[in-house]
Amino acid sequence: QVQLVESGGGLVQPGGSLRLSCAASRSIFSIYYMGWYRQAPGKQRELVATLTNSGSTNYADSVKGRFTISRDNAKNTVYLQMSSLKPEDTAVYYCSARVTATTGYYWGQGTQVTVSS
Repeated sequence: QVQLVESGGGLVQPGGSLRLSCAASRSIFSIYYMGWYRQAPGKQRELVATLTNSGSTNYADSVKGRFTISRDNAKNTVYLQMSSLKPEDTAVYYCSARVTATTGYYWGQGTQVTVSS
């Protein structure tokens, strides 16, 4: 089992940057998969970026070239660096983890990101 706590959200102007953090309650070194998802009002939750324990990454087309997912195993933390933010990036951002390829998803409580002038 793993608890996840997101932080780093807030209000930012279009074109700005934010870095989200996801702190895990246990070592993430061997966790199979960690990712970031987001959910905008009235929309379904969607994948933003994922990172496996082998280092493979995957990004939604809408964020490629603007967002970067990374991990710091020493701090048991996964990050989402977001740049060139757009109003359509406004959403609640959730951290997710799968301990193995066959286990279910753990979720954090979410952090609000609002991109507005």
